[in-house]
Amino acid sequence: MDLQALTDFNLVAVHGGFGRASRASGRAKATLSRRVAELEQSLGVRLIERGSQSLRLTDEGRALHERTGGPLSEIAEAGEAVVLGASTPRGRLRVSAPLVIAHVALGRIAARFALAYPDVQLEIVADDRVVDPVEDGFDLVIRINPSPDEQLVGRRFLNDERLVVAHPAHPRPKSARDGDIATVNAILMSAMPADVTWRLKDGDDDISLQPRPILRLSSLLMVRDAALAGAGAALLPRLLVEDDIAAGRLACWGTQAGPPVEIWALQSSRRLVGAKVRAFLDAVERAFPGRVFVPPA
Repeated sequence: MDLQALTDFNLVAVHGGFGRASRASGRAKATLSRRVAELEQSLGVRLIERGSQSLRLTDEGRALHERTGGPLSEIAEAGEAVVLGASTPRGRLRVSAPLVIAHVALGRIAARFALAYPDVQLEIVADDRVVDPVEDGFDLVIRINPSPDEQLVGRRFLNDERLVVAHPAHPRPKSARDGDIATVNAILMSAMPADVTWRLKDGDDDISLQPRPILRLSSLLMVRDAALAGAGAALLPRLLVEDDIAAGRLACWGTQAGPPVEIWALQSSRRLVGAKVRAFLDAVERAFPGRVFVPPA
């Protein structure tokens, strides 16, 4: 049975005539008449008795209307609900994010998002592991400098940069501006090689530093805390230390040369971007206005 023809028949039955059904729906009267005639032909019964001045349902037409009018109305309402749901953020939203970004920024962002969208059940999982959004059940994954991946699409919401910082009382090498490679006591990440050189820009000056490992730690948060305690210099993302620099708890010795650090929010390319995902992406972007740093030349 043709559902569109059945819908048109019920429209005519509800409004009591082709003309009134046409005015109510905006569908052409001739189209409604043709569709009902096609339905009658397919069923082999007459559904409507057409008079010059009036229209009435046959017994078969009345029975068909009573049996199908309700279900078709429910189908229409279900479609409207789906459209509304697609435009209104609601439902569960799972996000995976690196530890530093989650700890530094996402708590505040999540709180504002939860207040703005009470119908969304937001869950943020802080994990430096590279997860698969489909297999691990995440709507969004936040990644730093992600490799190109045809299976993932999304937005870059932040350009960050890496700074060499130290406690203000920590002596800055006098030879740092002389073109030589100065050696400094440093706190390194566990995976950083021993022979690394920090090449920095400080205004118009090029600076090269050779870090001498005093501590090796597996977390950027621990590296930051050790730098705050005066253990040595450290190479850390601006996002993590900008408040400490502004407050005078850390001194910035320069910016690591090279391109900016790109931070992206990504989702599976096999999924449509729903309202809850768009709302969260917008919230993240609003939290970092103007955060695009020009890399040193």
